[in-house]
Amino acid sequence: MRNFQPVLLVEDDSVDAMTVKRAFKDLKIKNPLACAANGEEALQYLRNPGNEKPCIILLDINMPKMNGIEFLKVVRADELLRMIPVVVLSTSSEERDIVESYKLGVGGYIIKPVDYKKFVEAIRMVDLYWTLSQLPGRENGGQNADFKTNLVSRR
Repeated sequence: MRNFQPVLLVEDDSVDAMTVKRAFKDLKIKNPLACAANGEEALQYLRNPGNEKPCIILLDINMPKMNGIEFLKVVRADELLRMIPVVVLSTSSEERDIVESYKLGVGGYIIKPVDYKKFVEAIRMVDLYWTLSQLPGRENGGQNADFKTNLVSRR
């Protein structure tokens, strides 16, 4: 069996984290899902040499300790982390959060649907988009050259 890169979910709400895990299972997304409850935990995960770098980060905005915008500023300033694709998955529909996220280079901003079926469809679209996206290799991040294809993989 092929070894897939993890997806890093940065989410402080345990119910929302469980919903993402359930959606991954329902969609048969086989990538491991690594979870962090805030930006500080996510940075610890990303900077731990024992952890494989994620193929994508799903990021909440409103979190304690270090929120999503603060996290994005640190990640985008870090030479080894800046190329990891980030999609915001948040309840915040504040225009300033959306604008600031795009200024910091997110690949997308999705407002979490309340309805589970719509939530699964949102995750399906993220999966499809990042599976089809052509991305540069990772010379500085220690990633292998096939990073750019099959980001989120199924059976």
